[in-house]
Amino acid sequence: MRKLAVDVVVIGGGSTGAGVVRDVAMRGYSAVLLDRADLGQGTTGRFHGLLHSGGRYVVSDPMSATECAQENAILSRIQSSAIELTGGYFVTCPGDDPAFADKFLAGAAATGVPAREIAVAEALRNEPRLNPGILRAVEVEDGSVDGWQLVWGAANSAKAHGAQVLTYHTVTRIDREGNRVSAVHCTDLKSGEEVVIETNFVLNCAGPWAGQIAHMAGADPVDVIPGRGIMIAMNHRLVNRVVNRMIYPADGDILVPVHTVSIIGTTDVKVDDPDNLAIEHGEVQQMLDAGEVLIPGFRNARALHAWAGARPLIKDKRVAAADTRHMSRGMAVIDHTERDGLDGMLTIGGGKLTTYRLMAEHIVDAMCDKLGEKRECRTAKENIPGPEPTKNYVVTHRLEEREHDRLDEQIICECELMSRRMFTEALAEQPKGTFDDLRRQLRLGMGPCQGGFCSTRATGIALETDHIDIERANGLLRLFLKNRWIGLWPILYGDQVRQTALDNWIFQGTLDVEHLPKAESEVAL
Repeated sequence: MRKLAVDVVVIGGGSTGAGVVRDVAMRGYSAVLLDRADLGQGTTGRFHGLLHSGGRYVVSDPMSATECAQENAILSRIQSSAIELTGGYFVTCPGDDPAFADKFLAGAAATGVPAREIAVAEALRNEPRLNPGILRAVEVEDGSVDGWQLVWGAANSAKAHGAQVLTYHTVTRIDREGNRVSAVHCTDLKSGEEVVIETNFVLNCAGPWAGQIAHMAGADPVDVIPGRGIMIAMNHRLVNRVVNRMIYPADGDILVPVHTVSIIGTTDVKVDDPDNLAIEHGEVQQMLDAGEVLIPGFRNARALHAWAGARPLIKDKRVAAADTRHMSRGMAVIDHTERDGLDGMLTIGGGKLTTYRLMAEHIVDAMCDKLGEKRECRTAKENIPGPEPTKNYVVTHRLEEREHDRLDEQIICECELMSRRMFTEALAEQPKGTFDDLRRQLRLGMGPCQGGFCSTRATGIALETDHIDIERANGLLRLFLKNRWIGLWPILYGDQVRQTALDNWIFQGTLDVEHLPKAESEVAL
């Protein structure tokens, strides 16, 4: 058993938890971040890639609109390498109410969201695939964001300020001494080692799983309601700006260009278990139909991957418990002292990835108040290190980088331009990592072949360079293909069927992957 002692334990390694541990560390507290899986593997890694301008909420949720607008400007400055400043349009499609645009513009003015109406001809000239029947268009400051790069950037910044980040550590118990939290018990899922962390404070940032963490500390149930949404990535950038329908928020009303793909989203359905998120066939069809409204011919594009995420929505008494679409996207900090008589723990829920830094500021401010201390938040002033910390991401970055090293660098993944050096360096840094862990950082297997070619190359290189042995190589490859398949089977139509058939011939006909020797420890990979 291993023992640690820190001022603060942060539970949950999504954007909020990463932002919180960074803020805590920057204020001079010793801290540990725990997550039962990889960073950004939950809600943060399962969204549509939108950096909100605030426009989506100017009518339905004005406070969230203002928060998004303010944080959009901050993140675009302090974490620029994770963000592409695409800009965005809200458009009135055929059949939509043209008068809603007036409410939208008035709401934008009232909430401080930058917005200006432009001529339809200008919108169609800049985005020629837009529905030619659109009636009105408003320009906003939407962008796209790489959620994994954003989370790892914040986590690395936290580590630079002295914090520890422990992934694949699942919380098993929270101890109390009287009415105060005293320690957090967790298990290292890679080694099986038990870890006990003595602490003065726990910040519960577990998103849809926050209720489970609160229960471990003996608190009453937390009213965090998981809202499931599905998204689909299409095989190229159908648009270069974020395109939204100018209506009250609905299903499938947004298309976001992220890296080399476009993502359509999203549905919103209450679920009981955030670990069991179905990708319903009817909802897939709903997304494809919605895409046709924005971009005629949308269904003719190739769908690459589908996924589902769970939003950590705070229960809103103004709407029905099952109506997650109309629940506020605002954040809330739950003080367990006032509610449960439990000192030393706060829970945060709600919010958006765009407001993750602000959410962290709010909960850490609340912790400082509870401790009777005044420590300034500096997260909005200090840039987060990245590949080019003062330069925003552009889609041509990787091509430019590969042009510089193409003479002596093997490209493993042509779709995402991942080089051999990028892969082997990541392997060396994370010797216990899975290929999915590396995918979240390097985009391995996220292009049109969905790992059909690059996964076997990566496995061979990892084996050749002695980073893994043959049993682990077989297990890692199988696990990677299994996880890719989850997002493929719901969208098997058109060109994606042909790609999947080709991949199947490779894996079954050439490698006979299902009958490769299996290690007894493969389940622990």
